[in-house]
Amino acid sequence: MAEPKVWFITGAGRGIGSDVVTAALMAGHFVVATACDAAAVTDEVGEHDRLLALAMDVTDQAAVDGAVRLAVDRFGRIDVLVNNAGRFHTGFFETLSPEQVRAQMEVNFFGTLNVTRAILPVMRAQRRGHVVTVSALLGIIGAPFVSMFSASKFALEGWMESIASELEPFGIATTIVEPGAFRTKPLKDRGRTVFPDFAIEDYAEATERHTASVKAFNGHEPGHRQKLASAFVTVVDMEPPPKRWVAGQDAVDGIIAKGSSARRRRYRVCQAIDWPRA
Repeated sequence: MAEPKVWFITGAGRGIGSDVVTAALMAGHFVVATACDAAAVTDEVGEHDRLLALAMDVTDQAAVDGAVRLAVDRFGRIDVLVNNAGRFHTGFFETLSPEQVRAQMEVNFFGTLNVTRAILPVMRAQRRGHVVTVSALLGIIGAPFVSMFSASKFALEGWMESIASELEPFGIATTIVEPGAFRTKPLKDRGRTVFPDFAIEDYAEATERHTASVKAFNGHEPGHRQKLASAFVTVVDMEPPPKRWVAGQDAVDGIIAKGSSARRRRYRVCQAIDWPRA
């Protein structure tokens, strides 16, 4: 077995985050698991001598810095950062308040930056590390009723692509995870789904229809969450790890379809333009 690593996982109190904590512990690794409420972590995964559960809000830089210090004090290093914390705001763009829009970006995008900013100095000093950021299929393919969630994930994609080459000289690898839909516990994991803040008559019927669809889908997603968590450990152990990992058949199919569509559109546009000759 390879030498155990120290994992730092955000959003670990529920959903995929808590499953990744369990998978990493089962593989023999040390885990720092953070959530807004540390008790939520131990409620999900139990107590463990290789687990440090910490209360941490990713939007609070002081809290993030404090958690990183506690992690290093306990384990001496941080080898793997899993940026998993996030919120899911639904609604047509015009039906979302400015406060909801900012809250979506604050957690999913700026929160991820806060944690990574705090941990990169530790990894640079070690001259090794691995930053894993959970995006989504919606970080590649936009869709109605999830425009701001999709925007937050598109932002993460561009940021992660850009810092990959910045970090390579220091022995720090990066991986973007692009999962499709994985099964939830409807009342727990999707309990923090945020729906539109106010109604606009033109969107009323569609909002009602999409809201019902989101609620009905909860708990019936095609992906198996525990298999995804186990695969996290496999991917992190790869040498070198992939820059991108598309997880779930729905995500694979969707991204391939978008790529094929983009090639066809690009061909038609190029054919339609009368390019100047040299």
